[in-house]
Amino acid sequence: MSQVNENKPRVLLLFGGRSSEHPVSCVTAAGVLDAIDREKYDVIPVGITRDGAWTLVDGDLAGWSLANAEKPEVHAGKESLRLTGEPGSHELLAADQTHAIRSLGEVDLVFPLLHGPFGEDGSLQGMLEMVDVPYVGSGIAASAIGMDKHFMKVVFEAAGFEVGPYVVIPDKQWERDREGSLKSVEGLEYPLFVKPARAGSSVGISRVDTPDTLVAAIEEARIHDPKVIVEQGIIGREIECGVLEGRGSLPPRSSMPGEIVVDAGDHTFYDFDAKYVDGAAAQLSCPAVLSEQAIEEVRRLAADAFDAVNAEGLSRVDFFYTPDGKWIINEINTMPGFTPSSMYPHMWSKTGIDYADLIDELIHLGLSRKTGLR
Repeated sequence: MSQVNENKPRVLLLFGGRSSEHPVSCVTAAGVLDAIDREKYDVIPVGITRDGAWTLVDGDLAGWSLANAEKPEVHAGKESLRLTGEPGSHELLAADQTHAIRSLGEVDLVFPLLHGPFGEDGSLQGMLEMVDVPYVGSGIAASAIGMDKHFMKVVFEAAGFEVGPYVVIPDKQWERDREGSLKSVEGLEYPLFVKPARAGSSVGISRVDTPDTLVAAIEEARIHDPKVIVEQGIIGREIECGVLEGRGSLPPRSSMPGEIVVDAGDHTFYDFDAKYVDGAAAQLSCPAVLSEQAIEEVRRLAADAFDAVNAEGLSRVDFFYTPDGKWIINEINTMPGFTPSSMYPHMWSKTGIDYADLIDELIHLGLSRKTGLR
């Protein structure tokens, strides 16, 4: 492992990106930059513009907030960046508009804070594997499975988890046979939740209470992803659990579970605004008010779900806890919301690991892991 200073690893903090979750990623980066130990790590903040260009970003991002009228965004700088990809080198290069190239030194670790496609879905992880640069979080397959709500459910069903009823509407099916696609949904009970299959942060999700609004909800989801998943609403409490990879050969660690209680006033579910804009719309309760037995069970299930997709680094696993005491898995998020107020760091703070220490642990896990088949 090459370092500018053997006692101070160089961490490339990567954020922004091409997905609709670009602003969320920017706010996450602002939180991490504020908390990361600069005495311990040499941090390089690199933003990805909406069209995919990598650029250096000023380290002071304190003003970035999703509550502002103008959402934070990465804009192209005077130089574009790339990792060399040469065997044995982790060098970061910058090219200006005249194509003059300068070296920014070698990078020991990439900390991707990207949400959604082209960052959280295995595409970035594949690129980093190709150039042999270590990174924080899950590898290619786990990232891809965790991003696609369809294949995620297939994996969880195969692993023995209880999954709620759902229907998948692929792009070609919708274009070829819209009537048949709508008919396939008839076996589900309302309310329904219509979602882009490969998006997060509740972007593009609609609650559908009657059939007359179903087409509009599908078209809304298709703005963000041509593949749509329609899920039957589950009666139950929404319980989440954070998971951290175990060190070495140790099993994954799970946090105390948390519960999201949404104010029914302006939000019928935990949508984007309830998560990131309207701070009073949702209450994050941790530990969730559950019996000791239920807490023990959900923590075990969360760790099992982490292993089921072969996740690494971190994940948040979401469940429904039904009135008759069943746990129905909703999804796993391999790069969960990571702003200081997000549920994942909140749950770990209640379990004994604060935000700064959580960042430190994830960097340690990333530096300890080799790239390639494992």
